[in-house]
Amino acid sequence: MAGPARGHRFDLADIVREHRAELECRRALTREQRRVLTDIGNCRTAVLGGHLDRCGDCGYEKPSYNSCRNRHCPKCQALAQEKWIAEQRTRMLDGSYFHVVFTLPSKLRALAAFAPRAVYGVLFHEVGRLLLEFGERRLKATIGATLVLHTWTRKLVFHPHVHALVTAGGLALDRRTWNSSSLTFLFPVEAMGRVLRGKMIDALKGAYHEGVFHGFADFVDPEGFARLIRTIAKLRWVVYSKPSFAEGRYVLQYLGRYTHRVAISNSRLLDVTSERVTFRTKGEGIETLPPVEFLRRFVQHVLPDRFHKIRHVGLHAAHEKLDQARVLAGERVPASPKRTPREHLLELTGRDVDACPACGGALIHVALPRARSPPEDAA
Repeated sequence: MAGPARGHRFDLADIVREHRAELECRRALTREQRRVLTDIGNCRTAVLGGHLDRCGDCGYEKPSYNSCRNRHCPKCQALAQEKWIAEQRTRMLDGSYFHVVFTLPSKLRALAAFAPRAVYGVLFHEVGRLLLEFGERRLKATIGATLVLHTWTRKLVFHPHVHALVTAGGLALDRRTWNSSSLTFLFPVEAMGRVLRGKMIDALKGAYHEGVFHGFADFVDPEGFARLIRTIAKLRWVVYSKPSFAEGRYVLQYLGRYTHRVAISNSRLLDVTSERVTFRTKGEGIETLPPVEFLRRFVQHVLPDRFHKIRHVGLHAAHEKLDQARVLAGERVPASPKRTPREHLLELTGRDVDACPACGGALIHVALPRARSPPEDAA
């Protein structure tokens, strides 16, 4: 394999470059999956071009290649995450928040893999509706929430679920007061699970009758869809809620861990050979897979093009109501800092991209051409 990227002993890109062809021989990939693998394989290589850093004082020279900026790439999310966090300061309150997780039942995973845009979209919509309705009924208020879709476990198993960061209270429906929830309890999770089950079943029935799931193998049998609905109607839909954050200043940093997390980071890769990939799972756990199986699991989590994996509802989506809530809570509207990419990188890594690492002198950046264009069939 080619040498690993700086900062990590092993790199997902190396696994992609060596084993992608074998994966495609065994499995038909979607256009989105092919594009993600192409971008990850090309990220920070001469294929994407870049610039030569040259110091006029000491003669230091080093090429720096462009990032792919693909949202599934483990090397491209740290700076994007910090930029997103800074932008969200004006969207969120400084009070307490709950972390609630809504999990899609395992019986629906095959359908989600077949029609991800439809199933994920329905899940987002119904979770948002549920939270708003519970807030109106139980708090007599409009809550705020930010929803983030994840589709994986730490072993890269397909496991769609939505993380929701929810305000511990809301703006009263008459907009005159702030109605707080308990700091130890938001809404009953069993009740949320039952309501989500009913909403999802109704939404899936609508999508089925509109032909959204046409071609799904399990529905070739005319009774297939009805059988699936009967099965999931009997299940307990899992909703998990963590206690609220004591200090609102930690909320954004906590949320940022979820918004830009990818299925696996390079830091979790423990050993990579031509025969196996070993990576860290949860705690001290590890998983070892053949490289092609590792890539097969990874591409399961590629999202449809232009599908937004972050959604805002309630106060987080309505600036006028949010401003009223701030006034009632005695908060000021935080200023969104205006920083250049250079300033972001300096804050994140401590590295000044315009300063020579050898002598501290000013670097000159000389553009480098692309080594070649990406293959057309990767689009």
